[in-house]
Formats: sequence, C-alpha cells, structure tokens
Amino acid sequence: MTSDDDLLRVFGDRLRAARKAAGLSQEALAHQAGLHRTYVSSVERGERNIALLNILTLATILDIDAGTLLAGLIRHPE
Repeated sequence: MTSDDDLLRVFGDRLRAARKAAGLSQEALAHQAGLHRTYVSSVERGERNIALLNILTLATILDIDAGTLLAGLIRHPE
C-alpha cells in the first residue's frame, strides 16, 4: 500500500516536472496562479495536501490536463 506521504511526493514530482517542461520558475508559476511561491515549493516537496481548486489552477497555467498530475494514484480508505 502506498502511504499518503508517497502520494504527495509523487504528485509534487509530477508538478515540478510539468513546471520545468513549461519553462517556469516556482515564482512565475505561483504568481500566475495567484499563489505564494513557498506554497508551490512545499507542494513540489510533497509537504502539503493541495486542494482541488489549486490543482485545477496550476494545471491550467501549465496548459496540461489536471488528470495527468493524478493519473494512476490510488488512495484506499483507512
């Protein structure tokens, strides 16, 4: 079973890869999304459980489908 920490790290890695592929710094992505740079940084490090609306906003800025950030991730109830 995958831990919550692992899921957050995988999501953060995917966000970081998409941001870099888009040629954006954390600061630029955060600014365009109306978020703080430290928030984006903590999401990329897997330290934060990001809200759905922020996922959608970041995916829109990165011009990707939000599903690509979540594809294959499964969380079973405790």
